[in-house]
Amino acid sequence: MFGKKEINTDRIDTLIGKNTKLQGIVEGTGTIRVDGELTGDLIVEGNVVIGPDGKIIGNVKCDNLFNSGAIRGNAKCNEQLRLASTATLFGDVDVKTFIVDENAIFEGKCKMQNTTDGKSQKSNKSKELKELETKGA
Repeated sequence: MFGKKEINTDRIDTLIGKNTKLQGIVEGTGTIRVDGELTGDLIVEGNVVIGPDGKIIGNVKCDNLFNSGAIRGNAKCNEQLRLASTATLFGDVDVKTFIVDENAIFEGKCKMQNTTDGKSQKSNKSKELKELETKGA
């Protein structure tokens, strides 16, 4: 809807199960699903899915993040971060696209990344407005 790209989370490469607790830095590629608890940073070249019972106390860095659990730490996503209605995120986010469903909890700062051509979306919009003004619109 509205031209937003859906993230495909059907294929899971790594699973941190519901009854699992990990400490330390976890690095990987592909799609990682967290249904257990991770205390430490999660660095993924790919997607991260946090289930409703999943909990991360640490920072997350990935391409796309779908959170329906809990994060206490910062999140840096190259593309999209989505907080489902059951999600909590206490920390700062640095993202390209940020979607917050109704009843999700987000407490922190949000920094929206620049577009791929190196210009911010704000400056692109300003340029478009100036072009419209000069055309007499």
